Formats: sequence, C-alpha cells, structure tokens
Amino acid sequence: MRMSKLVGRRLKEDPKDAKTVSHQYLLRGGYMRMVSTGIYSILPLGYRVINKIETIIREEMNAAAGQEVLMPVVLPAELWEESGRYQTVGSELLRFKDRNEKAMLLGMTHEEAVVHMARTEVTSYKQLPVMLYQIQTKYRDEARARGGLIRCREFTMKDGYSFHTNQADLEQYYEVMHQAYVNIFRRLGMTDVVSIESNSGMMGGKVSHEFIAIADCGEDTIIISEDGSYRANREVATADWKFEKAPVQELEKVHTPGKKTIEEVASFLNAAAENTGKAVFYQNAQSGQVIFALIRGDFEVNEIKLQNLTKTPELKFADDESIRKIGCEPGYASPLNIDKQKVVIVVDRSAAESANLIVGANEPDYHYRNFNFERDLGTDGILVADIATVRDGDPAPTTGSPLRLSRGIEVGNIFQLGTRYSAAMNCNYLDPNGKSQPMVMGCYGIGVGRAMASVIEQCNDEYGPVWPITIAPYEVQLCSLDPKKPGVGETADRLYADLTAAGLEVLYDDRGEKAGFMFNDADLIGIPFRLIVGARNLAEGKIELKIRGEKESTLLDAAEAVATIRRMVTGEYAKYQ
Repeated sequence: MRMSKLVGRRLKEDPKDAKTVSHQYLLRGGYMRMVSTGIYSILPLGYRVINKIETIIREEMNAAAGQEVLMPVVLPAELWEESGRYQTVGSELLRFKDRNEKAMLLGMTHEEAVVHMARTEVTSYKQLPVMLYQIQTKYRDEARARGGLIRCREFTMKDGYSFHTNQADLEQYYEVMHQAYVNIFRRLGMTDVVSIESNSGMMGGKVSHEFIAIADCGEDTIIISEDGSYRANREVATADWKFEKAPVQELEKVHTPGKKTIEEVASFLNAAAENTGKAVFYQNAQSGQVIFALIRGDFEVNEIKLQNLTKTPELKFADDESIRKIGCEPGYASPLNIDKQKVVIVVDRSAAESANLIVGANEPDYHYRNFNFERDLGTDGILVADIATVRDGDPAPTTGSPLRLSRGIEVGNIFQLGTRYSAAMNCNYLDPNGKSQPMVMGCYGIGVGRAMASVIEQCNDEYGPVWPITIAPYEVQLCSLDPKKPGVGETADRLYADLTAAGLEVLYDDRGEKAGFMFNDADLIGIPFRLIVGARNLAEGKIELKIRGEKESTLLDAAEAVATIRRMVTGEYAKYQ
C-alpha cells in the first residue's frame, strides 16, 4: 500500500477527550475515528489489525473444535424473556419496538440466540459435545463509555458457547478453552496477561475466569499474592483474615454529639477504626427492599459480594427516609432493637467475629460501646458472610503471603454456565435411555477491539504504538527520502515491488515528505520494521534499517535487503508461537 493513497490522517496533538494511551494513538495514528460517544468507525490501518486479531482467534477456536456461525444483532425480546434476563438486565440492554410493535433488542451477548440455534439443531447425546462461536457486532448502552475501544457502546466480540451432556465434560472442555485463550493472548503479543477467578455477574453460572491485561488505565482491580498462588478479581477476592475475640464486656451507651462518621466516632472515643462497626444501607433497585450491611469500621463493603449473596439484580444506596422506616437513625445506626422482618441484615465476618465494637444506638448523638454480635443480636434471621473488599497487604487465602492490588483491562472471559439457560429455554438432548436432559453449557468471550487497544497499552513508547509482528497493520514500512534525487525513487519503487513479491506486507511512504514528518508518521503507525532509502546511504550501496522501539538503526547491503528483512520478519513471528 502506498501512503499517498492510504485513507486515514495522522494527528499531531492528542484529542482532548482521549485520556488513555491506546485511545490517543488509535486516533492520532489514523486507525479509527469517533462517530458518536462510544461508537467508532475503523479506518484501513485499524481494520488490518482487527482482521489479524480475528484470524488468530479463529485459528485457536477451530483448533479447539469450534464451529463458526453468525447470529443476528437484532433479537426478539421473547428469547430473553424465556431466559428471564429481559426483566433483570438494566438499561444497558437497548430495547425497542419494530414497525409492527414487536418488542426487540440489540444483542449485547448471545446466550439466548445460541440456545435457540442449538435446540433446533442438536437433539441427541451422540452430537455432543459441540462448540459454536461467532465474531459479531454487539451493542451495550454504556452509561460511561471511556477509553476509546476499551469501553465503548458498539463493539466486536468473539463469543463462543459449548454444549455438553454433563458437568464433568464441561469442566474438561473448560480447560481446553482456557489454554486456547492463553495461546491467543500470547500470539497477539500481550506482554502481561493473567487469568483470575471472577464474578459471573448477569451471565450466571458458578465458575468463571477473566483474562486481565495488566495496564495502569484498566478499570478492573485484581488481587494477586506475592507468590502467584492466588489470583482473583477484586469483586470476588477474599483473604485469610483472622479476627480475635477479646473477653466480652458490658454493653454501654455513650454520648457522641454530632459524631457520625467512623473517623469522628473513633477519634472522639479514643478508639481505632477496627474497634468500630460500620452500618451501610442499600436497597434493591427494583423491589425497594432495604439491605443493612454491618462491617468492621476498617473494612469496606464489597457490593458485588453483597449483591450475589442477597441475589439482588441491582443495588442502590438507601435514602434517609427508607433507613428510618426500618427503625434506624442515619449516622447513628446499628442492627440493635430493630424489626428484622422489615430489612435484610447481612453481617460481615469482621463484625461477627470481633468483640466489643462501637456501633450506633439508633438515636441521634448516641453510640454503644462493646457490641458483641452473638450476645447482642443473635443469629436468627441474620446472614453472616464475607462481604468485605480485600485490601492491599491482606494475607492470601492460599499461603498467607501479602496480597497486592494491580490495575488491568478485561480482555477475555470464560464461564461454566451449567444449565442456567438450557433449562429455562428447554434446550434438551436425548440421553442413551431416550430421556430428555438439559444441555450443560459453557460460554467464552473475547473483545476484539478491546484486545487491539490493550496491546497498545502494553506495547508503546512516547512516540506511538510498538506493534507485535503478529497483528501489525503491515510488517515493513518503506520510506523514500527525497525520491526525486537520482536513483532514490527508482530504488524505492523496485524495493517495494521486490518486498511485496517476497510475500511481505509493505506500507510504502512515497509522498516525498521531509524526513522528520515522515518518521513521526511512521512512529505513530508503529510498524515493526522500517527501511529507509536515501541518497547518501544509497551512494554506498546501503539502505537504513530501523526497528520500531529501538533507538539505533543499522545499514543493510541494498542487494541483500529483501532477503535480510524476510529472514528477520520470519524470526520475529517465531517469538509468538
């Protein structure tokens, strides 16, 4: 491809709304353009990268016995009503009616659609197991689209779904897919990707893993022990907390005028935060049911854990009026002396297993000292569970070594769905005895555009992306300096033809721009190998070679340039196998 014909301009400055490195470089390098918030058009350079990512994904999915299909983006609401998700998924699911007033939606994921496909085409245990996958457009009406392709509204995803006769077969295939994902991210050139336990969320199922590309801009917080034996998403992570019970002391009501926060109360009573109990109130966003979470004052409530424990589709903070209706006083609240029938009470282990805590008295300006869960509240009608957020330095549940927090981008996920969808939607097979059984399912997703952005987050320098050879838009960039000088243009044209004939992908900068301008563009594009044809070097029979990401360049014999570059490109590919 000649750059004089390439569609897609380079931009000198970072666009004002682009905060992440990948967002900046994808816009500045001419890889994509924003159409609307969270919606992008992909330009030729970007599309070449995406095609290569999809090719790698297809190769690994096919090697894992996957069969590629294509399902609609627009789906009838009745399919989602069958699974129960039409009512439980929030406003991120874009719902609409067609001209016949039929309820429709834009697919943000395709479990329902693939179950509809499987139940019409797979009927016998003899056909199982089977895995169907697609690479398709999705739409998620994100409230806070950010980071360019990292969190957008319209995106491309590879989503795969496996069907099995039993849980054991699913678990065996789940490991196959886990390894396939390891292979994919290695081949894409990501430098640091970890697989962690995760929350299944709206997908359902009991076992799931996320693949996280470590990056400072990532939205996900992951927890990893120093020895690597424990890895989990912050949403589900736990720690080996030990809570010691001191001798129980008498409950004592104390005056705490105007002291509402943990910090204020602890300071006023000359106590540490770990000697207090924190009351946090939520409501089921759909039913309005109040949920009272009690946790030790030095911990924070993990809302995902609480949401999963209480089976609440969506949580919101309770207002003061709702808090008072259950007999509590905002700022001075505790579960003491309230009607348990009006509220769901969840006590974290930190509060249940600690002694003599300071808690609210449900009366303005008063607290209690020496609250002890079993003595003062009892266990009837109370949920006791781990709802705490893991902190940096907490002991790992595997070895007790300190846990560390890192930021990352979720680039893939895998779920053991079980019969969550098949049972609800009558996706059954006939077993050897002729009895109908629900298929056992797995689900496997990779965001294609997000993968492209994540590679840039890990592979860049101050000048632009440094693409791995496997997904670079081109393998070689050829720059012709002063093409009107004797021999330069002709040599560059011939070299372009020879490189292309040798099977190499070449972007040929034939525009005749000044060297600085040309090289700045080359850095923003980020192609691995750069050949520079200039009059001075050519007079000595040499061509300059610059490897993207390295400071120094070298000179090649012009006669050997094609063979040398071909050999280097082949060797670079070998690093990712």
